[in-house]
Amino acid sequence: MLDVLMKKRLLIIGGGTAGISVAARVRRGMPEVEVTLLEPSEKHFYQPMWTLVGGGIFPKERSMRDEASVIPDGVIWKKDAAQKIDPVTKSVSTQKGDTIGYDYLVVATGLVCNWSAIPGLAESLGTKQVCSNYSYQHVDYTWDTIQNFKGGKAIFTHPSGAVKCGGAPQKIMWLAEDWWSREGTRAKMDVHFYLALPKLFAVEKYRKTLEDEVARREIHCSFEKNLISIDADKKEAVFADLKGGDEERVSYDMIHVTPPMGPPPFLKDSGLVNEEGWVAVDPSTLRHGTYSEVFALGDVSSLPTSKTGAAIRKQAPVVVANLESVMNGREPTAKYDGYTSCPIVTARGRLVLAEFDYDKTPKETFPFDQAKPRYSMYLLKKWALPAFYWHGMLKGKM
Repeated sequence: MLDVLMKKRLLIIGGGTAGISVAARVRRGMPEVEVTLLEPSEKHFYQPMWTLVGGGIFPKERSMRDEASVIPDGVIWKKDAAQKIDPVTKSVSTQKGDTIGYDYLVVATGLVCNWSAIPGLAESLGTKQVCSNYSYQHVDYTWDTIQNFKGGKAIFTHPSGAVKCGGAPQKIMWLAEDWWSREGTRAKMDVHFYLALPKLFAVEKYRKTLEDEVARREIHCSFEKNLISIDADKKEAVFADLKGGDEERVSYDMIHVTPPMGPPPFLKDSGLVNEEGWVAVDPSTLRHGTYSEVFALGDVSSLPTSKTGAAIRKQAPVVVANLESVMNGREPTAKYDGYTSCPIVTARGRLVLAEFDYDKTPKETFPFDQAKPRYSMYLLKKWALPAFYWHGMLKGKM
């Protein structure tokens, strides 16, 4: 009975990549800890596959599994959503009206897509040649649109602010352009990429490759242009000029939209977030600065790196190692260096594997130049990475 009373209680909010990875590692390394997972969804998605779904390479169903099938044995699954965190009383209120106490907390909620932030987008998505790979419900419409597009102006967008996988907004553009080239219809297409960013990619080594691809394939890039509204009936999109110029109204024949994204709203008054709403943690230890029993990782964290599954793969072991230290009265010593990876598909059978750290210094895995688009790296993304995800990361093995 004494052992039960003294058992440490770990609550993980979020059953996505980050939450499941941490839960699995804790169960493998600290089986004495009571782990509760707070997650309302009955389905779990491997979202990096959605680029390939939108590009016509996989059916979307291959990216989905039952949430129950990925929750580690011994983890208590609370099928509910967090509504309020009170770090002072160490408790979380849920949408169903329950209160869950904890000794240690890991926030791994991910981020949310704010479809309604762009007037005209939510109601037109999945119709009238308005598509997006960021919605499981509509991702197959992206492929329908690309397949059936016979000519005209095709627009792809990248919004301001953080997004899931910074390279994903352009990956579908590369796949679409490649498809049209293979089909012999490319000469009828006018391909445009509107980015809120000042350049194609943050790391110069990979940016140079992508700039060469843009020039060779005659894709028009408009930088520091942020989509602010859509009129699907008129097929018009309005972009704000982030340099201070006039708004630009652009006609299109198809448009792929990456929506603005942000942290879940319920975190706003938690006392855990920074001014932008992300859970404020130390960039090395992933521990909260005020509440020493709180950690965060993945897309919801304030870590100044790209929000990718590859980043989570390196963050999860740091969180678990530091949790163990804190639980045993020691200071956290495990460090995360900002490593992330962005596999940029530039065509069917070609991929640039960008890997880098906080300093935007390449941290490449393979003994060759990963900035060169390669078939072997495409196979890695298509076949190896999904297997690593389901059978490695989510099992706490890698």
